[in-house]
Amino acid sequence: MAGLPGGPAGRGGRMTGPRWIVTPRFLDMPDPDLFRAAPPGIDVVRNEIADIADRAPASLLRVHAPIASFVQRCAEDGVLAVSVAGDCVASLPVMAGLQRAGVDPVLVWLDAHGDFNTPETSPSGFLGGMPLAMMTGRGDQAIARGLGLAALRDERVWLIGARDLDPGERRMLDASRLNRAAVDVLETLVLDGPVHLHVDNDVIDASDVPANNYPVPGGPSLGRVIDGVRAFAGANRLCAVSLSGWNGRLDSDGRTGQACADLLTTIIEAAGRRGA
Repeated sequence: MAGLPGGPAGRGGRMTGPRWIVTPRFLDMPDPDLFRAAPPGIDVVRNEIADIADRAPASLLRVHAPIASFVQRCAEDGVLAVSVAGDCVASLPVMAGLQRAGVDPVLVWLDAHGDFNTPETSPSGFLGGMPLAMMTGRGDQAIARGLGLAALRDERVWLIGARDLDPGERRMLDASRLNRAAVDVLETLVLDGPVHLHVDNDVIDASDVPANNYPVPGGPSLGRVIDGVRAFAGANRLCAVSLSGWNGRLDSDGRTGQACADLLTTIIEAAGRRGA
């Protein structure tokens, strides 16, 4: 499969890659514009699952199962997996696939939101605000169980750039042992072992990525985030990268989609230089 050369380490050896999978939907809603995140001219696995009628765990597991299998194969082959989807819940099968392959990564989660709600703390009940809580064994575990995902210890999670937190979510984060930091930490953060890097593009200030369902002002510029992920990917051993992309229906000028593509290209090129 075509891609950029080089790559970081997974279970201890060098990884090559990347290989790409794109899931063109936001939860149960199709969004084919997400294919624009992948560089033109490369092979992409198109995870196009039809007839997803709702956001029930059984429905979403149909979407997630191919992602987990793809990431597992990549990790077993020593290849960097890159997963693009419209929502952060699709990061769960990325982690599950790594675990199936025997990889125990640190999770670095870039997001303007905490995604640390549970059904009890969420004011809206929105599933997209819960995946990081699910990843650490909190809240509804139906999707995690369906994927065979083992809960991550808080200490192995970095939440970076979160600035829009619900009250109950904030209390849960304050009581947790998650590592929390601003985007600037990426310039110097070096972790021991492989890393799953997850990026929700809304970690960037809303003025640079306006085509989001829940844009958040007051964040770092696109340039600052690109500088940060370039430094981080160049200094750490990435085993998987997942991106929660934009809303294509809102991206009338293509600016947010291009920002996401630039962000991913920066990460992969920096990881490739490290592994070369």
